[in-house]
Amino acid sequence: MNILVELRNSLAAALADCGGSTPELLETLRPAGDPKFGDYQANCAMSLAKTLGKSPREVATQIAASLQKNPNFAALCHPPEIAGPGFINIRLRDEVLARHVAANLSDPRLGVPRESPARTFVIDYSGPNVAKPMHVGHIRSTVIGDALARTLRFLGHRVVGDNHVGDWGTQFGMILYGYKHFVDAAALERQPVQELARLYKLVRQLVDYHAAVINLPKQQEVLAQREAALARQKAEVSPDPKTAKQQEKAIRQQSESLAELREEVRGLQKRIATVSESAELSQLAAAHPGIGAAVLAETAKLHAGDAENVALWQRFLPACRAEIDRIYQRLNIQFDTQLGESFYHERQAPLVEELLAKGIATTSNGATVVFLDGFDTPMLIRKQDGAYLYATSDLATIQYRLDQYQPEEILYVVDHRQSLHFEQLFAAARRCWNLDHVRLRHIKFGTVLGQDGKPYKTREGKAEGLDALLDEAIERAARELASRREQITPDPAAESPITAQQDGIARIVGLSAVKYADLCQNRESDYQFDFDKMCALKGNTAAYMQYAYARVKSIFERGGRGSLDQAGEILGQGELRLEHPAERALALAALRFPEAIALVLADYRPHQLTTYLFELANQFSAFYEVCPVLQADTPTQLATRLALCALTARVLRQGLELLGIEVVERM
Repeated sequence: MNILVELRNSLAAALADCGGSTPELLETLRPAGDPKFGDYQANCAMSLAKTLGKSPREVATQIAASLQKNPNFAALCHPPEIAGPGFINIRLRDEVLARHVAANLSDPRLGVPRESPARTFVIDYSGPNVAKPMHVGHIRSTVIGDALARTLRFLGHRVVGDNHVGDWGTQFGMILYGYKHFVDAAALERQPVQELARLYKLVRQLVDYHAAVINLPKQQEVLAQREAALARQKAEVSPDPKTAKQQEKAIRQQSESLAELREEVRGLQKRIATVSESAELSQLAAAHPGIGAAVLAETAKLHAGDAENVALWQRFLPACRAEIDRIYQRLNIQFDTQLGESFYHERQAPLVEELLAKGIATTSNGATVVFLDGFDTPMLIRKQDGAYLYATSDLATIQYRLDQYQPEEILYVVDHRQSLHFEQLFAAARRCWNLDHVRLRHIKFGTVLGQDGKPYKTREGKAEGLDALLDEAIERAARELASRREQITPDPAAESPITAQQDGIARIVGLSAVKYADLCQNRESDYQFDFDKMCALKGNTAAYMQYAYARVKSIFERGGRGSLDQAGEILGQGELRLEHPAERALALAALRFPEAIALVLADYRPHQLTTYLFELANQFSAFYEVCPVLQADTPTQLATRLALCALTARVLRQGLELLGIEVVERM
């Protein structure tokens, strides 16, 4: 049972008695920030008082009286208390908490009901380009999407996890050009993925070099003009304070824009210098001056069904896909379908013709576009030369998903930098099809940063390969765990030889650290990638949760108490009694698991669950310090504390599982 939902139901009835109930008013009932204010607190009286023309305290008193008359509320809670100008403090009855601990311990779902009716969700996540090794930038979409899929399935919904991989387009044009001009045949035979990645990187570098040579003078001219304009702005200071303030604001905005332009110019200069300062690269650049156009030509030939290019694509693709699947296997990430961009290639032409026939698309300057209300420029779906774009492929993908799965909601777990694309895509989709009963959502996320505050890179300036990153996480976890074992048992001879088991624990802890470090962030925030923090056994880390779980397992093993899932043996014949404040606090925290799940899905933010689990683990740590379990004074006290330990461990285990993280039996 979700206690917060039950309380809000009672509050809704009380508000209706007092003059009106709205979702906004009900949302003001939340867990209390401080136990001295009770377990839950509502400040709805402040808002309602303005509507009713009464004092907040008078309205709060009226709401509290109505609540107390409600038999459901009275059975759950003590009489509500009024505090300050009109806060309503609510405290649950101890016997209710104890009864729900016992009930949840006997419930495989830990008090979380299945939602009815079940709905169908399509979740588009991960989506790497198969021609390039996965890097740290792919971790966010992958783990956030996986956590949302797991959580929705746990609630009983039908979920289609779709990995829309990039297995088509210009990236393969680069590889095709690279293969035809720069391939190391022996390396391709020996390590196909690494050689294809080298070819892609080399061609990309040469294409970017020639583009930079053309664009740099233009951007430098624009930069000089805007710097001069800014200097004039700074010199023209108005004597009017109001106008001067507006000028200052405009100058700040122009300065920020200039900083971005300077960074862009520096990037172009760096691309040119990297090639110019290398004898090998500069020679290749001189020998391939038209490489950019040639890559587009190779791409066009592939899309047109050229026999040679299609055969090469079919040859390269399996090894690339196998390498990506190996990374997913390491991370325990699974998908229901992995239809790449190539799957939708043949669907694009019929779609464009259909939209033209319906008058949704139109021809403009030889290209095919869709005009959208609220956007200055139309969405391009077919170029003048007949080539299609990402927007076309994405529209074809939506059409397929609507026909194939009949979803109520489609979630795109994609970088925030694609926001404009998805705004246009969703607007176009609504013009194309009846989406009255289908919700399209962009689940945007921020950037992974290094310690320098910039997008996470290696010393060589390349995105960190995900495989190497996972290896390092496991190595660091092994060192952290070994250091802890040395602190506990300084004599190596005292330790049992469990090397293989320790290796398995380090693997789980290391991989979990990478996942959790991402998931514990608000998804829209950038965050700094820090191995030392993420592998620590203290603080808001996966290892801290895993350690709490392992500690409970140790209690049960030492006490010969059997399994955490054997509720009957734990509870015994008597009722539970919460006699110590730490017992009560832990019971309340463990019972809030359904509330945490609801918060996750309110706006698809997994960090709401990590925050809850961290708070639960902290409550358990506080409980463990002051409430001996196996040395309890009475049988009732022993049963109560074992039940609290077992419920805490099971909630931690289930919560981590929803995040795609394993627990360990010992650490």
